Amino acid sequence: MKKLYSFLLIFVLILSLCGCNYVALRNEVSIPEGSSFSVHYIDVGQADSALVLCDDKAMLIDGGNVSDSSLLVSYLKKMDIDYLDYVICTHAHEDHVGGLSGALSYADAGLVFAPESESDSKAYTNFKKKVAAQGLEIEHPIDGDEFSFGSSTVQILGPIYEDEDDLNNTSIVLKITYGETSFLFTGDAERDEEHDIIDEGYDLSSTVLKVGHHGSETSSSYRFLREVMPKYAIISAGKDNSYGHPHDEPLSRLRDVGAEIYRTDECGDIIAESDGITVKIHTEKGA
Repeated sequence: MKKLYSFLLIFVLILSLCGCNYVALRNEVSIPEGSSFSVHYIDVGQADSALVLCDDKAMLIDGGNVSDSSLLVSYLKKMDIDYLDYVICTHAHEDHVGGLSGALSYADAGLVFAPESESDSKAYTNFKKKVAAQGLEIEHPIDGDEFSFGSSTVQILGPIYEDEDDLNNTSIVLKITYGETSFLFTGDAERDEEHDIIDEGYDLSSTVLKVGHHGSETSSSYRFLREVMPKYAIISAGKDNSYGHPHDEPLSRLRDVGAEIYRTDECGDIIAESDGITVKIHTEKGA
């Protein structure tokens, strides 16, 4: 009888400890009441731009081509945003940096991030001029940097190495975690940078992946996707673009890991909303 009593007592203690750990885990990822989080993957054609909103904070990641400047300003006006807490140029190619000049002509910025590797293109030069005109300097984050963004946390994962002759693989790669959900942004990172980040041991698992390099065959390697295992994959590409993006190979790899794919060339603007537990996808033109 004593043995049975002792066994029951140990069992109850184990359950109590497990319960405490479960509550602690839930509290660890809890978010404040009234908090909100959304990512607007803006349809800028064969280019890239995303507006991230968390509580009363705003972050612009890339700005499309120079010709997308007015579209970007219109989107910011529609969202009633004239201050951007963070502006991030993932890398110096025009289809990512071009429209940021327009955004910075309209909205004030708090911090501006870009890789150290630059371009002497007119688009990048104008971007630097607009940053300077606001009395700001371009910051160069390094992998491992973390900062708060409203009720979410941002972690810089790349670039690990920089090479001005290979701008795609100097892309700023960042992961935003909101509650139990997470969003990975990869710029135009290709296999080399993907594998460099994996080799550093970062946790890449994410609910939503902004697919690298517009769905190019040179990105979204199996090794990388197996680390991310996204529930949703967002591809920013232009309708009938001359590059053939997105390519069949990465689309197949994304399907193999079970990702639900959304494309701006088919869906227009794509909005991902998180309540901290689940993510819902809304599209301008339907799925």
